[in-house]
Amino acid sequence: MTTTSTVTDSAGLSVYNPNATVGTGSATMDQSSFLTLLTAQMQYQDPFEPVDNAQMVSQMATITNSSGIAEMNATLKSLASELTGTRLGDAASWIGKSMLVQSNIAAPDATGTYAGQITLTDAVDGATIDLIDADGNVVKTIDMGAQEAGDVTFYWDGKDDAGETVATDALQVKVNGATPSRVATWATIAAVQSPADGSSSKLITALGTYSPSDAISLM
Repeated sequence: MTTTSTVTDSAGLSVYNPNATVGTGSATMDQSSFLTLLTAQMQYQDPFEPVDNAQMVSQMATITNSSGIAEMNATLKSLASELTGTRLGDAASWIGKSMLVQSNIAAPDATGTYAGQITLTDAVDGATIDLIDADGNVVKTIDMGAQEAGDVTFYWDGKDDAGETVATDALQVKVNGATPSRVATWATIAAVQSPADGSSSKLITALGTYSPSDAISLM
């Protein structure tokens, strides 16, 4: 703030002095100064004429809003610095894709298909895979036949022999006639969590939450 300096002439009148030093001050007030002044106003008000309830509520709302806005701005700045365009772009590229993860639960994709993979350590003459619902009922048995050691894929369209859909929920995968070293199923990535603290993104699927490193395969 600019101030005008005056001097007094011989007649005792104040006149403008253009050569006087001009003082300047801050034209703005930061949050700390504002809250200090507002608190002092409330502390030193006339006890015989205190502010009414409406004024008190207004003052408290002003303090709360000022503090809340400052905290929100700090949070947004932190998020902006952490969630860079590259991280968001990488995370978004996973959405809609399917990932193969180690799990003995199979969930249908958008077409209603259940799919997965078992890993055999030895060759087998015959093996079957049961898909079991939440009540323990075998909804579908898949005949795998004779298989060599290695990865063996399986899938089911969720329909019976008449073409009617008989399963839409997640099903347990049980292997019979073999002891696989790993059972994995395909899951569609519905969303991605990209933590503001810089930790690894989390992939949200119908089977649960996974890290990108959990993906055995991606398509």
